[in-house]
Amino acid sequence: MTLCAKYDGQRMFSVPNVHVLSVLGTENGRWWMVLGPERARFERFGDREREGWQDAGMTYDDVVGAYFAQPATPYPVPVLPTSPARRLRDALEPVATQGWWSRPPMERLASLGLGFFESYLWGRAAALGTPAASVVTATFGVFEHGLVSAVYVPAVATASRDDVLAARADGASEAMEQLVNAADAAAVAGPLLSAIEHLDGMARPLFSALRELPLPTSPQGRLWRAAELVREHRGDGHLAATIAAGLDAVEANVFTELWLGYSLGEYSGSRGWSTERIAAAVASLEARGWMRDGALTADGVRARLQLETDTDDTQSSLVALLGSGIDELIGRAAALSERVMAAVSFPPDPRKRAAG
Repeated sequence: MTLCAKYDGQRMFSVPNVHVLSVLGTENGRWWMVLGPERARFERFGDREREGWQDAGMTYDDVVGAYFAQPATPYPVPVLPTSPARRLRDALEPVATQGWWSRPPMERLASLGLGFFESYLWGRAAALGTPAASVVTATFGVFEHGLVSAVYVPAVATASRDDVLAARADGASEAMEQLVNAADAAAVAGPLLSAIEHLDGMARPLFSALRELPLPTSPQGRLWRAAELVREHRGDGHLAATIAAGLDAVEANVFTELWLGYSLGEYSGSRGWSTERIAAAVASLEARGWMRDGALTADGVRARLQLETDTDDTQSSLVALLGSGIDELIGRAAALSERVMAAVSFPPDPRKRAAG
């Protein structure tokens, strides 16, 4: 099936095997979430004429069909740094994201009236309380504000914070209980939570807010929370490093997608950025000598690796607290994440695992 959109009689684009799964009302138009087997993208159409589009609520099964399908051609595998902080992050990523990639929490959140992206945004933001949409945009750091507002504000009006937090924690705990025994979960969660307790939360809003929430009761639930805390700790630090590097949100998205082997706009477009904003980011990166002909230059690759080093530096205290046992811990965490992958509870694309 091929779907397309028209505006002023001109074909905007035509993409095979792509479905529109959500329409989100905004003041100046509409956001459409476009999902297909190998891509996800938000497009803003306003009152433009539509042709051949499907309009339905985005369910967990829709997301599974879009993100979890194996492509005919294998995904490119990015070459990543091997620092302890980066390896810990990558080893934990499938576990850390079970609050939205696994079925049990998403079914609980759907019963509250939330779709997939509403569950993701409100679920992560709820640790902060009930912040304004602008605060969610600022703390998440990678999404276009109009998109965040269009999804987040109705989500907050639909489901209470307490219900969302409970659905997320209970569901993610159940997901991990199906895959990991208590002893294996405790062997990873214990050292992580002990270290996390002693970390400074300065300028780390998502990490600090999440740390204030009650821990799940089961070892598997605590494993998920510990992994998510490491993820948010690094994410907050990465945004600080990104700002220090002089990059805005769109430039950072483009910088990351090209480094990891995505095509231009394939990843950044899924964060709601328009083709015009992406083009401006490309021009900025080209002016810095970091990009040419749709790819990173050698200087660009070095600059992106430096951004990883700077992000690692923001986690030096965590690495020090984990001490000499960090390599064994990373190995244990990676083994548990492989169980998540084998259960098809996380996207198989290694670029997605690396990008977040």
